[in-house]
Amino acid sequence: MTNPDFQQNPPQILVVDDQKTLRLVLHKAMEKQGYQIIEACNGQHCLDICQKVTPDMILLDARMPGMDGFACCSKLQTLMGDNCPPVLMVTVLDDQESIERAFQVGASDYITKPIDWGVLARRVNRLLTSRWAILETRRQIERECRLTVSLETANRELQNLASTDALTKVASRSYFNEYLQREWKRLQKYQLPLSLIMCKIDFAQIDSQAKDNDLCHIADIMRKCKKRSTDFIARYSDEIFVMILANTEAEEATEVIKILQNSIESLDIQNEYLKISFGTASMIPLEESSAYQLVKNAEQQLAINNEKLTEITHQ
Repeated sequence: MTNPDFQQNPPQILVVDDQKTLRLVLHKAMEKQGYQIIEACNGQHCLDICQKVTPDMILLDARMPGMDGFACCSKLQTLMGDNCPPVLMVTVLDDQESIERAFQVGASDYITKPIDWGVLARRVNRLLTSRWAILETRRQIERECRLTVSLETANRELQNLASTDALTKVASRSYFNEYLQREWKRLQKYQLPLSLIMCKIDFAQIDSQAKDNDLCHIADIMRKCKKRSTDFIARYSDEIFVMILANTEAEEATEVIKILQNSIESLDIQNEYLKISFGTASMIPLEESSAYQLVKNAEQQLAINNEKLTEITHQ
C-alpha cells in the first residue's frame, strides 16, 4: 500500500452482491486486508449508497436480478463522473464478450468466480494505488491552479500599482508612455489628429502636505473636465499633469485648456505663490514622425508659457 494514511483511515470498499453468503465471504476477506467494508444487496442499493458516500473502490457482481452489474456500473459513471471510484467486476463469465462489455460500461478491471483470493488482493491493491495516485495528481493540479490564480491576482495588483500614481490616483508616467504609443499607432491608421495638453503647477514656498492636497484637487478637476471617456489623464512628473485627447484638433485642445484653467482658478487654494501654466501640441500621426515629437512640442510650448507667466508675476 502507498496510501500514507492507511492505518488511520483505511480504504472503504463497497461490496455489491445479491448473495448474502458471498457478500459475507468478501467482507471478511477484505477486512483481513485492513479495509473498511460497506455492503449493498443489489445495483439500486449500490447507487443509493454512492449518492451519500464515495467509497474508495467497488467490488461489483456482474450477474444480479433486476439491475445487473453492467447496468449498475454504467449508471455509476453517469452519476459520479470523474469522481467514480474504480470498479472491480466480479463474474462467472469468462468469455471475451463479457470482458469487453465490462470495460465498455466503465469497469476498471474484472475477476472471475471462483475467486482466487491472492489475485483479488493484488488487483484491489493495484486499483487503490492507482486511485490514490490519480487523486494526488488532481490535488496537485488544484494546488497549482490556486497558486496560478494567486500569482495572476498579485501580478494584476502590481500592474495596477505601476499604472496608477499613488497620490493623485490618475495614470502614472510609465502608463502614459504606453498609452500614448498605443493611441499614436491607432490614429495613424485613420490619419486622425492627436492632441496633448501639459499642465504645470509651480508650488514655490509651500509645505509638502499642502502641495499634496493641491495636486489631488487639480487631478480631480482634470478628471471632471474630460469631455469623452477616451480622454486620458496622467501625472507626467512631480508638478506636471498631461491629458491625451484622441481625434482632437489644436483649436479644440485650446478650448479644453480654457476650461481647465477656469476650473482650477475657481478652486479654493490659499496659496499666493502657486502658478499654473499650460502647453499643448497637436499632430496627425505619420509613419515618419513619432509620439516623442508630440511630447517635445508640448514641452516646448509649456516652457515658453511658463516663462511668460513668470515674467508677468515678477512685474
